[in-house]
Amino acid sequence: MLFDHTKIYVKAGDGGNGSMHFRREKFAAFGGPDGGDGGRGGSVYIEATHNVNTLIDYRYRHHFKANAGEAGMRQKMHGAKGDDVVLLVPCGTIIRHVETQEVVADLVESGQRVMVARGGRGGLGNVHFATATNRAPKEAQKGEPGEEHWLTLELRLIADVGLVGYPNAGKSTLLSVVSAAHPKIADYPFTTLFPGLIEGAAQGVGLGHEFLRHIQRTRLLIHMLDGAAPDRDPWQDFQIINRELHEYDEQLASRPQIVVLNKIDLPDAQQHWPALKAKAEAAGHPIFAISAAAHEGTEELMQFAAKRLLEIQQEEAERAALQPSAEGPVLRPQPDDAFTVTKEQPGVFLVRGKRVERAVSMTNQESEEGMDRLQVTLEKMGVTKALEDAGVKVGDLVRFGKVELYWGE
Repeated sequence: MLFDHTKIYVKAGDGGNGSMHFRREKFAAFGGPDGGDGGRGGSVYIEATHNVNTLIDYRYRHHFKANAGEAGMRQKMHGAKGDDVVLLVPCGTIIRHVETQEVVADLVESGQRVMVARGGRGGLGNVHFATATNRAPKEAQKGEPGEEHWLTLELRLIADVGLVGYPNAGKSTLLSVVSAAHPKIADYPFTTLFPGLIEGAAQGVGLGHEFLRHIQRTRLLIHMLDGAAPDRDPWQDFQIINRELHEYDEQLASRPQIVVLNKIDLPDAQQHWPALKAKAEAAGHPIFAISAAAHEGTEELMQFAAKRLLEIQQEEAERAALQPSAEGPVLRPQPDDAFTVTKEQPGVFLVRGKRVERAVSMTNQESEEGMDRLQVTLEKMGVTKALEDAGVKVGDLVRFGKVELYWGE
């Protein structure tokens, strides 16, 4: 079975802590601070490659973490950066955030790579906090926590031509005749593990969603009809399948289709052929009669499909040339100093905001100088006033993201 949908957790490495160290060489009087910065944590990337075809590597393993950065050292030495993690996925993989369902990336070409969790910045060593009035700072930053996310990976195969039709219509037989594929073939429905469509597929009946997802990228559909199915009308089958395509994705239903009546070597199919041919041509669809098992008409079908595909590609290129060239996206940095204050319950407040959470998480709470600096930062950002306006009192619990502090004087 094609494993094409999964959920994973990614966690970037935390930044290394800055060093609080002072020079103590024998001949370096008043040596001062020399603590180095921590290294940045490793990031997590997802990269598309032609070397894998499914998401089976993520069937049983769902958690992936990058290494943390190393702590800073004396003599202003920086800590080493944490190693990155690169996850390989098939071309055609769509990455989404689980909570928002926002698309992070659609990786369609081999070598495309996207960062899905950024490593935390390394904390500053105490050498950065020396001033004219504080020549021996006993303060160093903690490393910034790395980003973490739950993501969904969804594979949509990349193909120019899709093969659709009812179960047992002969899709697998045709595929084995015109390609090097060797699907399992027998005279009963749902022989292949990648089955045909049935009524209700758009609502997920059978394996409808799993199948329909993979033909969304196609340019052309070959619609196989069983000319010898007992008590079934091929044209009615054609309409049912197209209704399923339309209900799942209107654009999918508008794709060019080549109608193919299979098993033309059997009497029932020959009886259906005249009426089916007239209806398909009236609807504007090219139609072929073949016998996949007897290799009858398959070469002509493939030649026509290749020609029609080339025409579609040329039409797409012409439409793209007529459209005015779109200007590149204007990337404007989003302000990260915005924050919100929420009173969750009596005596408990939640502060959310990128910059304020980073400032709190990178503060060493065991350092008096560090906490004093944090207090000044919160006042300058307006967080202190916002909390006071919300009714915070001494002793109340204030949560800054994942860090909890008790409000003081």
